[in-house]
Amino acid sequence: MLAVRAGEGDEDAFAVLVRRHSSRLLALALHLLGNRADAEDAVQEALLSAWRQLPEFRHRASFGTWMYRIVTNRCLNTLRRRPHPAPLDSVPEPVAADAGSSPPRVAETDAATAALARALSELSPELRTCWVLRELHGLHYEEIAHLLGTSEKTVRGRLFRARRTLTEAMRPWR
Repeated sequence: MLAVRAGEGDEDAFAVLVRRHSSRLLALALHLLGNRADAEDAVQEALLSAWRQLPEFRHRASFGTWMYRIVTNRCLNTLRRRPHPAPLDSVPEPVAADAGSSPPRVAETDAATAALARALSELSPELRTCWVLRELHGLHYEEIAHLLGTSEKTVRGRLFRARRTLTEAMRPWR
């Protein structure tokens, strides 16, 4: 209902949609781009694009899914324009098991997290996007395929390659 009203030019309805979805969209962009400034730019550009395209929005998918696709495409375009993959410093740190964790254990966890961030940054944009959407955002294969405009088989293949590459990169941390 809000998307329909926003498509008719209701700025208040669009503002509600932005408030509902912006934090998830920013998290997605941050995971894909690894840089807060670039992520904020991508989300802002995606929201502006969505506002302009709302009258043509056909409601085949939910507004949130539609926005995920727009943000993902913006991020992929940004990644393709970069000369080298940027590091993903935004991988969430694991929560310590207890408040009394030992300094060596904390240092080891930090190093493993940094290694994962480096490994993610070395994945191609397509592999990284599939991995982030599945593993960090919990989307199903069908949703990822729809977002990326590809087949489920392609998504499964990309996830397999991403997981294999990450497993190999993280082998020293087992």
